[in-house]
Amino acid sequence: MRFVFTGKNMTVNEGIKDRTQKKVGRLEKLLPDNAEVYITFSENKHITKMEVSVPLHKRMLRAEVTDGDISDCIDQAVDILERQIIKYKSRLRDRRRRSVATNDEITYLDVAEQVGDATEPAAPEIIITRTKRFALKPMDAQEAVMEMELLNHNFYVFRNSWTDEINVVYKRNDGEYGLIEPQ
Repeated sequence: MRFVFTGKNMTVNEGIKDRTQKKVGRLEKLLPDNAEVYITFSENKHITKMEVSVPLHKRMLRAEVTDGDISDCIDQAVDILERQIIKYKSRLRDRRRRSVATNDEITYLDVAEQVGDATEPAAPEIIITRTKRFALKPMDAQEAVMEMELLNHNFYVFRNSWTDEINVVYKRNDGEYGLIEPQ
């Protein structure tokens, strides 16, 4: 494994690097040999925030922890990543066991948008503070749901490998999943 450390509002000394490499190194048996681990430490008013990202083939494992003690941040982040890796590998194992026929039986949920009246007052100006850019990887809806769950997000944008169009899967309030397809 290769580690890339970044510090914001703090310097990442050798002691922190060694402790982090030792703790995250226990995940080495679960990750590929050439895995890169990007670790960012930031400090704001004596509160430490640690972000760990591990890009894998078509996947991104990510943990973000905020705590007063840097050792606790490291321990919590490693626990989060370990759970994500185990969940990802068990889903891959289960997926391999399923037949091709079940992959064709994906249930697509209909999504209806409701448009407000034109008489509503104008909304306040919206300011976008952050923009994310990422490559859209072709996958089916089940893979997108798996990726969304691994990232612990509420929605996931992907390129549908069957239709080659941009789609969005999202988690509904009732715990089910929805798919948004363009017309």
